[in-house]
Amino acid sequence: MILADKIIRLRKKCAWSQEELAEKVNVSRQSVSKWESASSIPDLNRVIMLAQLFDVSTDYLLKDDIEAIEPQSEGQEPGIVQVSLEQALKYVEHKIESSMLVTKGVILCLCSVIPLFFFLAMAETQRLNLTSDIATAIGIVAILVMVSLAVNFFIRTNQFEDELTLIEDEAFELAYGVHGIFQEKLQKFRPSYNQRLSIAIFIFIVSFVPLMLGSLLFSSSGITLIMLIVLMLMIAAGIYIIVPVSAKFDAYNNILKEHSEETEKSQRTKRAEKLAAFYWPLLVAIYLGWSLWTMAWGITWIVWPVGAVLFAALIGLMELRVKEEP
Repeated sequence: MILADKIIRLRKKCAWSQEELAEKVNVSRQSVSKWESASSIPDLNRVIMLAQLFDVSTDYLLKDDIEAIEPQSEGQEPGIVQVSLEQALKYVEHKIESSMLVTKGVILCLCSVIPLFFFLAMAETQRLNLTSDIATAIGIVAILVMVSLAVNFFIRTNQFEDELTLIEDEAFELAYGVHGIFQEKLQKFRPSYNQRLSIAIFIFIVSFVPLMLGSLLFSSSGITLIMLIVLMLMIAAGIYIIVPVSAKFDAYNNILKEHSEETEKSQRTKRAEKLAAFYWPLLVAIYLGWSLWTMAWGITWIVWPVGAVLFAALIGLMELRVKEEP
């Protein structure tokens, strides 16, 4: 039996159409049609992907004299889950979808104060016939609505918990050929990741420039509030750029690490992430509280360089404590 007949046989056994198979191996339907008509043959990477999808060996696909279907997933260590190519691809897909939900929730929380600042600025400049009390009331209602929507996005991430747990919390090994495929995917994705990461970091760095200039050049609190809205929107844009691309990059790395023990570097990274998840929201709250209380936006920005130095110091102190522990 030749390769074309085997692809047809296995595809029909899985009850997949040519379009479904093409989507799973990231080719066009016409390519699958040519494979099945023996007009062309898939390249080596596609053969490996087909073997993983159909759970057969590459020998079965490539050698015409082998007609008996033998499952590929054999000889794995006891207690170790074997992850197929299809499972790995679904993990990446769900990781990105989960990160997008988190991104939307974070952006809604971050931007929830924008209506408040906007209507306060309108009241300050005596536009829209608003008083400060009415502007505050509208702003508070907007905050409650947007935070409620954000919580809904956070809750919806639970639907991906089971799919993500297999890779992130359990010991596993990759089926034959999957490591090479994802190593290639990571290498192709790395330049795009570095580019978007650089753009997001640049946006974060310059996001405070409009606020600083507005505070220094204009004495109006209304202008300061508008510049604060610009700051929030720039930070939201940076988050929208960095979170999904970081999730995809982490997904590739989580798959490639398999069940090997965590390195000291990865352990340090996780400790830093746990600290950052608490530290930076607290710093934002302190900055906004101090700024809104004093309305001295030209001074309160000093929180950020001081906070960055303090964060680095806390990371160093935490590592010292870890090293001292037996």
